[in-house]
Amino acid sequence: MSKETLAWLNGNTLIGFTDKRGYAWHYRADQQGETSHYPGPIPVEDVERRLFGWQALERPIYVESPVTGGLDVVPDRKAIVRSDTGTVMGLFSDGYLPHPYQEWLVDNVGQLLDDDLAIGSAGLLRGGAVAWVSVEVPDTITTPEGVAFRPNLLATTSFDGSLSTTYKRIVTNVVCDNTMAAGLRERGQQTKVKHSAKSHLRLAKAREALVIVHTIADDFAAEVAELCRVEVTDRQWAAFLDAHIPMPDEKGRARTSAEKHRDTLSRLWNHDERVSPWRNTGWGVVQAVNTYTHHEQTVRGATRAERNMLRAVTGGADSLDGSTLATLRTLLPA
Repeated sequence: MSKETLAWLNGNTLIGFTDKRGYAWHYRADQQGETSHYPGPIPVEDVERRLFGWQALERPIYVESPVTGGLDVVPDRKAIVRSDTGTVMGLFSDGYLPHPYQEWLVDNVGQLLDDDLAIGSAGLLRGGAVAWVSVEVPDTITTPEGVAFRPNLLATTSFDGSLSTTYKRIVTNVVCDNTMAAGLRERGQQTKVKHSAKSHLRLAKAREALVIVHTIADDFAAEVAELCRVEVTDRQWAAFLDAHIPMPDEKGRARTSAEKHRDTLSRLWNHDERVSPWRNTGWGVVQAVNTYTHHEQTVRGATRAERNMLRAVTGGADSLDGSTLATLRTLLPA
C-alpha cells in the first residue's frame, strides 16, 4: 500500500456538501491550491477535469534477453500506465479489460441514479490506480435517537487489479465522519463487474440490486432504532471487551497492546461525544468499535485518511460492523 501524503489527499480527493457535514478531517488549508472542498455538490466537470483528465493506456511488457541483450516482448501480458505521468499501475494478462473511470464511475452512475442525487465525494488513491465516486442526497438525515447520517451510493474501480468495478450502498456517520455498512447485520447491497472482455454493466439489474440510495435512509434508520433499544449493561460491555479483545495470559507486547485497545474503547464508551450518548445500547457498541477503527487504531504503511478511504471502497466497513454485531449477539439473551 502506498504512503499517500496529505498533499496528495488534499489535491486528489474532492469533498462536497461541507455546509451539511463540515470538512473532511484530513483537510489542511495550507495544502490547498484550488480548493478540494465544496459547500454543495461537486460539479461533474470538476471530477472529470481534476481527477479523471487522463487515460489508462495498455502497453506491452519487455524483458532483457539473456541471449541477445536486446528486449523481448513478454507474450500474453500487458501493463496499464497513466497517460499523463507514465506510472505503471498494474501488470495483467491479455484478458484484463480496464474500466475507464469516466465511463464506469461517472457516466454509468449517472444512468443509475435519480436527478436529485449529486456527487458528494470523489478521489484517487495509490497514485491513481484506485478511484471512487460517491453520490448522495443533499440533506443529512437525523434519527429520533440523534444519529446523523448521509446515505451514499459508492462506485469504485481500479487499474491495479485490487478491485472489481463495484457499486454499493454505504452510510456516512456525520458525527465522526465514519463509513458504515448500509445493512449493519450483513454486507451492504452491492453489484460487481469483473475486468474481463465479457464485462458489461446491466444497469437494470444493478438498479434493482442496489435498491438505490433513497431506500438506505429507511433501512439504516430502522436498524439504528432497533440497536438503540438493545440494552447493554456494564457487565455485558465488559464481556464484549473480553470477546472482542482477548487478553493474553503472559505479560509482553501483545498484552500491553490489548490493554491499550480496551482502555481506548472504554474511554470512547464512557466519555467521547461520538459514542457516549449511546452508551449501554447496542448502537453504542457498534459506534465505539467503528470510531476506534477509524480514528484511534494504529495505522501502518499508509496515512489514516487513505486507510479509511480504502476500507470504504474495499468493503472493510461492512465486515467491521457485521463482526461487531456478531460478537455482541453471542453475549445477549436469546
